[in-house]
Amino acid sequence: MTARIRLQPEAIGMGMTSQRVRDRLIDRLRETGIRDERVLNAIRTVPRHLFVDEAFATRAYEDTALPIGHGQTISQPWVVAKMTEALLQDAQPKRVLEVGTGSGYQAAILAALGLEVFTVERIGELLRTARKRFRTLGMNIRSKHDDGRIGWPELGPFDAIIVTAAAPALVSALTDQLAPGGTLVAPVGGAASQSLLRLRKDADGVIEETNLAPVVFVPLLSGMID
Repeated sequence: MTARIRLQPEAIGMGMTSQRVRDRLIDRLRETGIRDERVLNAIRTVPRHLFVDEAFATRAYEDTALPIGHGQTISQPWVVAKMTEALLQDAQPKRVLEVGTGSGYQAAILAALGLEVFTVERIGELLRTARKRFRTLGMNIRSKHDDGRIGWPELGPFDAIIVTAAAPALVSALTDQLAPGGTLVAPVGGAASQSLLRLRKDADGVIEETNLAPVVFVPLLSGMID
């Protein structure tokens, strides 16, 4: 299932933000091993250049992370694709919690797949900007300004959880909010070394862990900034 996105003229793009350039990104993602056509189609459809500052718009479809302010980044498209593909590996979830809204791009990719998305961000300014982007694209994404390390317990459990910042170890508050049969994808580690992990919780609550790839993410911090 793919959700309909409302594309204004600025979202359609031209030149270095045109559909032709986006399609070249999809070709590169295929070459690096991304196979899920649902994920590739969502990345082709969601206008990444709307999720970065105008100064970086011409670089939006490079396969690289870009700064979004406050010491944060919009993740490399390959990382977004890999994490999303890992969430969908066994079955498409219905309700997904994202920890770390950032630019809003990862949440938009999940919403474009037709998922019910809940996202938490600790930096108020980033969240306010992301909400404007969601409204521009007609996406009904529920968001909350809060400490992402505590998740969104009053709305859990979730079929899937995706964490877009790295903690030294898995956060128990988040694994507790994962429903039986659910999948959690998160980077784990410190500044020197991080791994992208995929966790599956079985019906008895036992968690099976798979190491997907080495990655580099900003740290998952506690507290809130207005």
